[in-house]
Amino acid sequence: MKKIRVLLVDDSAVVRQVLQSILDGEPDMEVIGAASDPIFALEKLTREWPDVIVLDVEMPRMDGITFLKKIMSEHPTPVVICSSLTEKGAETTMQALSAGAVEIITKPQIGLKRFLQESSGELVAAVRAASHANVRRLAKPTTMHVPSKLNADAILPAASHAMAQTTERIVAIGTSTGGTQALEVVLTALPRVSPGIVIVQHMPEKFTASFAERLNGLCEIEVREAKNNDRVIPGRALIAPGGKHMLLKRSGAYYYVEVVDGPVVNRHRPSVDVLFRSVAKFAGKNATGIIMTGMGDDGARGLKEMFDAGAATVAQDEASCVVFGMPKEAIKLGGTKRILPLNDIHWAIQGNMPI
Repeated sequence: MKKIRVLLVDDSAVVRQVLQSILDGEPDMEVIGAASDPIFALEKLTREWPDVIVLDVEMPRMDGITFLKKIMSEHPTPVVICSSLTEKGAETTMQALSAGAVEIITKPQIGLKRFLQESSGELVAAVRAASHANVRRLAKPTTMHVPSKLNADAILPAASHAMAQTTERIVAIGTSTGGTQALEVVLTALPRVSPGIVIVQHMPEKFTASFAERLNGLCEIEVREAKNNDRVIPGRALIAPGGKHMLLKRSGAYYYVEVVDGPVVNRHRPSVDVLFRSVAKFAGKNATGIIMTGMGDDGARGLKEMFDAGAATVAQDEASCVVFGMPKEAIKLGGTKRILPLNDIHWAIQGNMPI
């Protein structure tokens, strides 16, 4: 078995030690080096290049963002960001994702060693996902393991049909690994007069607010982190907050979102399946469902439910995905009406779906 070779870059000796112990304990992984800052890392890279880099963002001598941009411009490599779960850290991590990082692992400022050991499954899954990433797709600018894989039934029951007819169009988007960059491509291409959009991007809590704020500054439409009872209106995109599920609801002639706690679904909270099921139930054929780049199968069954309810459904094509997991599973279930490259997805949102 060819092992995934990993380079660790973190100024904390404790973090480096614990991460190396976790990854070296996996039969398909090996840590080929550990560096306390990017300068030392660059020296190691002259001798051997890894398959995945696990990178902190706030370090001495050279910050992680500068290092990441250098790596992505010279030798694109999958990078997993290991960042503190703080507001300041969230803003910096958004810069890292924009620069080409593919996954986020969060770490607390206290109880670090215990946390990393308890979150070993999340770390290992992130490194495996990153090793399969098509990072060249990033040139343009997760939750802990649970013993059982719950589905959307844990949050709301399936519906056989939507509510009474309405003409208001709703767009629901689900994505994960590589999704921060993919959403930027799609949303910045939209005119201000666009249907209301609800989005699940797999991302830890505290990070979605910074992500939404960043997109809001780039887009013509309004983009913000969803709050309970927020209206879904034309020209607005609502992003599910990390650590919460988001559901579409309807009251009379208007749509709104419900932000709720609940168990992780498909090992994610927010879950794409939960959002898509609610859209199938309350919007039906007035909705468009879009599943984009990401590892795993969250959203595949929900998109099929939207398809069965009469919604237009789209999967991002393999060539433009960073990881083709989620769209691939949706396609296998027969829940997609169109398979489109990333640069064409904005047309589907505007109701002009390419053939």
